[in-house]
Amino acid sequence: MRVAVLISGGGSNMETLVRSMTGDHPARPVLVLSNRPGAGGLAKAEALGVPTAVVDHTAHPDRESFEGALDEALRAANPDLIALAGFMRILTPGFVRGWAGRMLNVHPSLLPKYPGLHTHARALAAGDAEAGCTVHEVTGELDAGPIRGQARVPVLPGDTPDTLAARVLEREHALYPAVLRRVAEGTPGVLHL
Repeated sequence: MRVAVLISGGGSNMETLVRSMTGDHPARPVLVLSNRPGAGGLAKAEALGVPTAVVDHTAHPDRESFEGALDEALRAANPDLIALAGFMRILTPGFVRGWAGRMLNVHPSLLPKYPGLHTHARALAAGDAEAGCTVHEVTGELDAGPIRGQARVPVLPGDTPDTLAARVLEREHALYPAVLRRVAEGTPGVLHL
């Protein structure tokens, strides 16, 4: 299975995905693409020997133009699956339809709780006893696609959004590669870590 990874920042989840796709893993990374030219994850991908590309959203007059260029860059790499890993652009339903059933995303909450942004602050404000992360299929509705895996962490006394985010990110680094492998192997169901 050919995998393209989309990033916007430092690429820590991308790095764990790429490092996992070795040996007997049934998938290989074929592209790391960022919407930000200065994204730190691009250098990490290059150091790991993965081709990179940039489709700068600020260089396009509108979302349609950006997504057209994004689609063109992805189709040139011919991936079987697209893994969103800290890709901070909301994709339109039209774009998602073109890749239906072939896109995964990792989200820093236990969906369906807290779709969108500020997930850790929202979990703390609600007094939740646990938080976590979810890998889900991407659909036209934000953070609402079928869940493929979840990992939980306890909310600790004195937690701040930053301390909780750091613990959740550690779980993302375990969950996302495990779910990717299951998807590449054709294993159904939801993984719980």
